[in-house]
Formats: sequence, C-alpha cells, structure tokens
Amino acid sequence: MKPITKQDIAQALKILGVGEGQTIMAHTSLGKIGYVCGGAQAVIEALTEAVGPEGTVMMPTQSWKNLDPEDGVHGDVPEEYWPIIRENWPAYDPRVTPTNTMGAVAEMFRAWPGTLRSAHPARSVAAWGKHAAYLTENHDLSNIFGDGSPIGKLYELNGSVLLIGVGYDKNTSLHLADARARYPGKHTCVEHSAVMENGRRVWKAYETLYVDGEDFEQIGAAFEAERTVSRALLGNAELRLMNQRELVDFAVRWMEENRRLPTHM
Repeated sequence: MKPITKQDIAQALKILGVGEGQTIMAHTSLGKIGYVCGGAQAVIEALTEAVGPEGTVMMPTQSWKNLDPEDGVHGDVPEEYWPIIRENWPAYDPRVTPTNTMGAVAEMFRAWPGTLRSAHPARSVAAWGKHAAYLTENHDLSNIFGDGSPIGKLYELNGSVLLIGVGYDKNTSLHLADARARYPGKHTCVEHSAVMENGRRVWKAYETLYVDGEDFEQIGAAFEAERTVSRALLGNAELRLMNQRELVDFAVRWMEENRRLPTHM
C-alpha cells in the first residue's frame, strides 16, 4: 500500500471540515489507517496544524489499569494476589503514567510539547492548544465524564468529535450523555486507584457513575441515520467528524427512550 503522508492526513482533515480555531476531541487508530509515514507524529502534527494556535486538540489518555483488580482490569491474576496490586501499583503521575489501549497516537500525544494532562488517575485526557488548561484542570475523581469534566467542558465550548478508524464504542463523549440521561438501572459504583495524597502514595476509594458503553454502537448508528456526519477516507480508515453537542443531546434522548431495563445491576 502507498504510504500515507502528513499531507494526505491534512487533506483528509480539510475534506472533513477541520479548520483553524476548532476545538476537537480526537479518537484514533493508527493501525487502521495503514502505513503512515511518520506514524503517530505525522497524525499529531497534521491535527495541531489544522486547528492552529487558536484551536485545541484533546485526546483520551486513560490509564484504566489503575483500578481495582476486582474490576477485571488485570486479566487473570488470581484473587489471592490482588492485595499485591493494591499495595504496589504506582501512583498516577500525569507526566509518566502510560495510557492503556488508547493507541499509539494518544500515547505520544500525552507527552507532546505544550500538551497538558488531567489529574484523573484512571480516566485522564490530554489537551493541546488554546483551551488546554481549561479542559484539563480540576478533573474530579468522582466526576469522570459528567458536566464539569473535560468532556462536559468540551460541550460548553461547542467542540467537535473526530473518529479516525474507530467506532462509537470509543466515542468518549457518549459518556457525558450517560451522565445526563435518566433511565432505569442507572447507578454508581466505588472504584479505587493509586494516587499521591499529601506526599504519599495511597489506594484511594471514590464513588462515581458506573461506566456503561455497551450500546454506544447502536447509538452511533441511530445518530448517523438522522444527523449529518462528515466523512473522509484515509488509507484503510474512515474518518468521521461530528458536532459534540448534537451527538450528546441525541444520545441523552436515545438512552432515556431505550434504556428501559436495568440490565447492568
């Protein structure tokens, strides 16, 4: 396959309608594109250059392995060894802690020059550009994706969502809809993460909304059946750009109409 260059990426973004001054939440799969000349660096450079110094790019940089082994995030580690993880998992450090399954682009982006990363130990985001500080500051432990979180602030800024080679199951903004929607079975849970507190590492408990994304692909299909989503091709990957407010407002209504039974209690 012909290598994909930064210029190819820039052209695809232009076709989508990405331009200067925009605030964009990007979800990417480098492997789905094909062979990218320059890899993750080329993608990040194309994105940041497309929105320019007055724009903002945000990406999920979650480190969800910094959760309790009881949640199943540590694979098949026998329960008898869970206390070892709880006692020894490194405390979250936004400068050091790697992402988990967020992809090569997000992993490079978290340490990109000028990028800031939020303080949530398991569900952080990173942002670059004009609104980076606003989007990443005060990411409360118990407010992962709701109003006042980075995703909620993106809604306030009337930002956009960019999917590069990924589906709606990776579309973090749908969690904001989940936080806002009212439906049977909605509930909170207690999670735990290793954090620094008063200069020492602690295994911190915090209550938050149960993260449920099993129907996100259904929501995405319904949304695209009714709303305009810009599309472009880049190598083997489909790119989609949408208004985040439209998506979230649609998803709230969809959840309230369709999440009628408490299936995840």
